[in-house]
This record gives sequence, C-alpha cells and structure tokens, in this order.
Amino acid sequence: MIDHPQKPIRVRFAPSPTGFLHIGSVRTTLFNWLFAKQHHGEFILRIEDTDIERSKPQFEKDIIEGMTWLGLNWDEGPYKQSERLNIYEKYLQRLLDEKKAYYCFCSKEQLEGDRQAMLAQGLAPKYSGRCRHLSIKESEGRLKNNEPTVIRFKTLETEIEFHDIIRGKIKFNTSLIGDIVIAKSLRLPLYNFSVTIDDFEMKITHIIRGEDHISNTPKQILIQRAFGFDEPKYAHLPLILSSDRSKMSKRFLETALADYKKQGYLPEAIINFLALLGWHSKKDKEIFSLEELIQEFDLKRVQKAGAVFNLEKLEWLNTQYIKKLNSTDLIEKMKEFIPPEWGNEENKELLIKVVAIEKERIKTLTDFKELADFFFKLPDYDINLLAWPRPAEKTEIDKEKTLANLNLLIEELNKIFKTDFNKENLEKSIMPLTEVWGRGELLWPLRASLSGKETSPGPFEIMEVLGKEETLKRLDIAISSLRGVKRRSNLK
Repeated sequence: MIDHPQKPIRVRFAPSPTGFLHIGSVRTTLFNWLFAKQHHGEFILRIEDTDIERSKPQFEKDIIEGMTWLGLNWDEGPYKQSERLNIYEKYLQRLLDEKKAYYCFCSKEQLEGDRQAMLAQGLAPKYSGRCRHLSIKESEGRLKNNEPTVIRFKTLETEIEFHDIIRGKIKFNTSLIGDIVIAKSLRLPLYNFSVTIDDFEMKITHIIRGEDHISNTPKQILIQRAFGFDEPKYAHLPLILSSDRSKMSKRFLETALADYKKQGYLPEAIINFLALLGWHSKKDKEIFSLEELIQEFDLKRVQKAGAVFNLEKLEWLNTQYIKKLNSTDLIEKMKEFIPPEWGNEENKELLIKVVAIEKERIKTLTDFKELADFFFKLPDYDINLLAWPRPAEKTEIDKEKTLANLNLLIEELNKIFKTDFNKENLEKSIMPLTEVWGRGELLWPLRASLSGKETSPGPFEIMEVLGKEETLKRLDIAISSLRGVKRRSNLK
C-alpha cells in the first residue's frame, strides 16, 4: 500500500530548450513522472528558457513532442520562465531591499585576478566580497552611469545539511561558496535563483534530478531560507556510465530521444530501459509495463552508484516489445520505416504474412525494410549464392548439380495444389527428398532462389507467404540464371 501524505506530492521536470531532449534528461523525467503517479501527485512541466541566446523554439517543440511520444504527459504547464520575469523581479527587489543581495560592479579582470591570488594561496577560489559593503548611494550612482553589473546573494557562512532520499545526509560548508551571482539584472535572473522561486511558487514538494546538481542544492537552500520558504525534499539520481563504468560519453548520453525514435526503438522499450538505469525492482524481472512501473517504483530503491548504459540491453528490450505486438499493430508502428506501396491494398495481406514470419528477427523497426524487401521484389544476386556447401574458398558453383536439384524441387512443388501450398504440406513433400539428396543440397539453393539473400527465414515459411505461383517463378529465375539466360523480370 502507498501512504498518501496530507501535503499533495508535486514534482517537476524543468528542461532548458537549448538543445534536443536527450536520453539523460528523459530518465530524470521518467523518475519524476513515476513518483508523482505512484503517489497520486502532480507532474509539472516547466521550460527554463531565460538563456535568450541559446533557447530555441525548435528545442522546446522537440521536448514536448518527445514527452508526448513516450506517454509522459504533464498535469500542469508547460510554464515558461521567460513569461515569469515580473515574478523574479519582485523577489530580487525584495532581497535587495532587505540587504540580502547587492549589486556587484567588479570587472572580469578583477575577478580573475582575485581568483588567481586565492589559488596561489592554496585556497578554494570564491568571490572576495569587494562590492558587498558598497553604500546604497554609491551603488545607485554607478547604476545610473550604466556600469556593467550583476546581482550577488549574500551567502551566510554556515553549515548546510539536508537529507537526500537516495544518498542520506549531505553536508556543505557555505564558507567555501562565497557570494553567488543570482542575476545579471532585475529582469535577467540566473538558474539558482529562478529555479528556487519557481519551485516555491509552484509548490514543488520533491526535487528529483541528476547528481550533477548536488552542488547547486546548498545555494538554493540558502535562497529558500532568505525568503523563509519551506524546503522541498531532494533525491539526486546516479550518473549514467558507459559499459566500462567510465563517465558516459556525451555521444550516447546526449543522443537526442528523437534519434532513438528514428532508429526504430519503441517508446515502451525506452521507458523500460531507462527505468532500470539506477533503479531495481523487488521482483526478479526485467520487463515492465508503464502501469507496473507506477506500482513498483520506489525512490529508496534507486542506487547511489552510477548506472551502466548498455545499448545491447536496450536492443534486447526492444525486440521483446516488438515480439509482443500483433502484426497489425506492428505494421502501424513501422509505417514511416517502409515503402508506402508495401502497405497498399494490393500488398496488404502479403505484408501481414511477412511481418508474422520476420517479427522474430526484428531488433529495431528500421530492420524490417532490409530483412523483408525480397518478399516484395526479388533482388539481383550472384548465382554463386545458390551453391552448397558454401566454404569461404569456394568460388565456383556446380551448375549441373544445382540445376538438377532445383528441377527436382519444381517437379515436387507442382504436385501440391495451390490451396494446399502451406508450410506443413510443403515440409511433408520436400523433407523426404532431403534424406536422399541431402538437406543442404536441396534446401540451401531453394531458400537462396526464393530470397536472393545469404540469410532469411526458412524456405517453407517463405514459400507459404509467396504462394505457389510466385515460388515457381523465382525458381525459374534461378534456373535461367544458371543456364546463362538473362533475367526476364524482377517480379513483384
């Protein structure tokens, strides 16, 4: 049973639209979403777009489309920070009026000089406090002269301690932080300030994010205390690591979700895969529906250590979800990955049959086109493909032997009525011949003639899908090729 606290659970996903939604952010989204749903809470989407130069509408659109594709719908939002500047200005002015923040006019050169001096003394670099005690009159005068400025928060030198749901007790000595910059101006707040205000205004109860944000937490707690805000609960998720347990390469971690979609991964597989990146269930199982994840998920079962990103595991999960789909649903999901004519009225029945026998071999939706194209159009192939056996050193085919075997097969297939041309009857007819003439000698050239490929489903499955007429046509093409007769047609 889930305990429902009196205060409603409210969590948020707050991406910056400065790039495409990537797989690391999606895991953070998922964990927030699962936590909210499990506790009958609310999941808020907030777009942190105050970085005017880097924030782009196409990135915001990608974030929303990606979350929708995954089925991670939000209860409130999307809120946009760029539309909340009046709110931040009000709170910034309050800090300035209460002398908990001040204008800083230090140049980049001064700041760098101070930094180097502290490093030379073996000290952790922080702001020297040069402008902390400027009088109001001097600050106002310099502001009127349009001197470059930022707004700094007066950091109290104390010890910040908070409980992390995943990591337990965490402590920080704020004397190492110094007075942090919280805004470039009253209308240009920076991350640690705006996020703190938003979390308060939106009544966020739990902040679930990556461990790279741990260093931001004491700064945000200091700002919360300056305003008298309630402190939300924190949970910092483990880093995502490469298979060798090194820090995850940006090439994978920052691969856009849209790219995984284009590569033919199903949203259900991605959700399942990401859920297992740092979390484990009490049950000994690996495949979870979204509904099962909502029931099973528990932040206390999220590990502290890094979570290994295993692309092979994602691929395996994808195959499991593909296998679960019926042919009609799978065709619908593959529409954008296959030629439109494959799904037209003429080929509709054929496509359903092809999907049924190829489904076991599909790892991603993009595989199907290459695996199944021969059903719709027999490819050109080298006649040596018909040779059996096929050791690496064999370059010439025994044409007469292969011709004899193919003719034998045609003779036998002609005995089967069109209405009886199915896998069961085909095996009953052909398999006794293999005991006399050899399994490989008959079945290899038969399968190769039908598919024109090194690998494919078995010949009996292919013949059932193609039907008697098409099967005999393809065997005729193989025989003509062996005799040196130019191929008459490409069929279908």
